[in-house]
Amino acid sequence: MNRLILCTYFFFFSAFAVAESTIIDTFIGSTLDTWEQKSFAAYTDYKITDLGLQATSESSASSLYKEVHIDLEKTPILNWSWRIDKKLDVADETIKQGDDFSARIYVIVKGKWGFWQTKSLIYVWSSHMTKFQFCESPYAGSSVVEIALRTQSDQLKHWYTEKRNVLADIKKHFGNDIRTIDAVAIMTDTDNTKGSALSYYKNLYFSDN
Repeated sequence: MNRLILCTYFFFFSAFAVAESTIIDTFIGSTLDTWEQKSFAAYTDYKITDLGLQATSESSASSLYKEVHIDLEKTPILNWSWRIDKKLDVADETIKQGDDFSARIYVIVKGKWGFWQTKSLIYVWSSHMTKFQFCESPYAGSSVVEIALRTQSDQLKHWYTEKRNVLADIKKHFGNDIRTIDAVAIMTDTDNTKGSALSYYKNLYFSDN
């Protein structure tokens, strides 16, 4: 075989082999039929628009969630884009009265023996925390960790694209024995502060790099 052809052959198939991803949802030209909604206090309005998934919250707290098995050793990187068109102004998100966020992305690990062993990482758009600051959930304690990726200093009506190594984050916060996740969720909530928020999400997927 010609050396150039052989090199091209191996380059093509090597590139193809390492490009692995699992699309959760693009929220563009799609529906929410594969998602379920869970309400904690009234319902946040989620709908597909030309911009992506629009979330409008008025003193509400409900999540969209999808059960999906992800092998983090194969695809550890969570990718998504989000924007905030209307921010919350929360003084302290680490207490129950302030546990509201304009945007959240959850990765969820189900407990082997019951719900009490469930663990979650939540990537949040924060009102008062600094970038990359994290805290335990004021409702669930150490089994749920909230990590601030965006803050009040980030722009309104501007798309930000995130890449987060979920396997590394789980190892940091929960230890070394978790290699898979069982669900993802999205939530825009304002029930504790009785505020309002408007957010958008799109292009949610896991990849190998």
